[in-house]
Amino acid sequence: MRITNLIAYILVIVGAVNWGLFGLFDVNLVSMVFNGARATGSIIVYSIIALAAIWLIVSPFVTGGALRFTDREA
Repeated sequence: MRITNLIAYILVIVGAVNWGLFGLFDVNLVSMVFNGARATGSIIVYSIIALAAIWLIVSPFVTGGALRFTDREA
């Protein structure tokens, strides 16, 4: 499950950077890559990032209250 958490965390960071660039500089990297905000590729990327964010919200409840990135128990 730690790999899933790590991948989800990276995807959410990518989404946050995209939102930051859009808010500060009016640059949407996903739209630029896929030639439009409503292109199929953009919708898939936005959906995957949203699912990653939902996973990071739900994961602590599934794992007993901790979002783990390592095998060590703290």
